[in-house]
Amino acid sequence: MKIACLQMDIKFGDPEANYERAAGFLKKASEAGCELAVLPELWTTGYDLTRLDEIADRGAERAKQFLSEAAQKYGLHIVGGSVANDTGSGVKNTMIIADKKGTIVHEYSKLHLFRLMNEEKYLIDGDGDGLFKLAGETMAGFICYDLRFPEWFRKQVLNGARVLFVPAEWPLARLDHWRTLLIARAIENQAYVVACNRSGADPDNQFAGHSLIIGPWGEIIAEAGEDEEMLIGEVDFEAIDEIRSRIPVFEDRRASFY
Repeated sequence: MKIACLQMDIKFGDPEANYERAAGFLKKASEAGCELAVLPELWTTGYDLTRLDEIADRGAERAKQFLSEAAQKYGLHIVGGSVANDTGSGVKNTMIIADKKGTIVHEYSKLHLFRLMNEEKYLIDGDGDGLFKLAGETMAGFICYDLRFPEWFRKQVLNGARVLFVPAEWPLARLDHWRTLLIARAIENQAYVVACNRSGADPDNQFAGHSLIIGPWGEIIAEAGEDEEMLIGEVDFEAIDEIRSRIPVFEDRRASFY
């Protein structure tokens, strides 16, 4: 499967501009022959958290319609990063997944809120898992700070996930953590990791870019730089089985001890 990470420079607090930018990226991904495209975290608003009462998407309905229509138009599966989803009882940081027919197949709201960027002041915790199926394969979604919780990744893999998506707004100051943790999640779970970070800056942060597609052996298949770009890489599902047969980590687990 040919996958595109759409490493956008998100315009702070400007959904209209960001929808237009995302549409252009999705068109390019389709023209490049990709089968699946991934958007970054909070791609409609950026971290303009103090204005979420004005700019959050009620029930994420606009994002769902946009992603559904784009998926059909461009023949793409879309892992829709995440958007600020006004649930009526609080705003969640919600990932939306659409298959290439335009069906919304799953939603996942960020489980772990990041206090260093004041998420807990403006967002509410998600619940439920990130598991979904596309093209007959079980996959899972995580959002940014979730990356620091390996037990959350392992739970999804034990439930069948073979490709792990991580949209993010990860700061440049912790780029080394981003790369190291993503590679570790791939190696320890013997799974593909597809991580789509944003580029650019907002009033408080400079973001790292460096979206990555990592194989189940921990090898870097493709990596972006710091600037806005579309990163493309290939995922070979058969490679997962081959790696897991070489080092049978899951067969050798002694779960009664942990």
